[in-house]
Amino acid sequence: MKLTRTESRQRRHRRIRRTVFGTPERPRLAVFRSNQHIYAQVIDDTQHRTLAAASTLEPELRSQLNGQNCEASSQIGKLVAQRALDQGINQVVFDRGGNLYHGRVRALAEAAREAGLSF
Repeated sequence: MKLTRTESRQRRHRRIRRTVFGTPERPRLAVFRSNQHIYAQVIDDTQHRTLAAASTLEPELRSQLNGQNCEASSQIGKLVAQRALDQGINQVVFDRGGNLYHGRVRALAEAAREAGLSF
């Protein structure tokens, strides 16, 4: 039986989440990529709380970005990194959400690293 693309991504995501866990000292940077937008959250899994978040749906970014490209993803990576650094978070665990480390996900990750997050 051949899996669809969505089923394959969900399967990879479940496999990744078995090992990737966010702690207060090193929270999880979770990425969700839809067809039109990209979302990033810094999550503490012990308290089930989102510490910082950014997405292409934010009003100040939406007017200047087209949400469906690598440039928008790198802007979101910089923004979520800045918001995490403002809260004193320097290290995170990267959760690519089952997506391949390529394209928009890679652009977000590299921009977050350049902005000062280490993972």
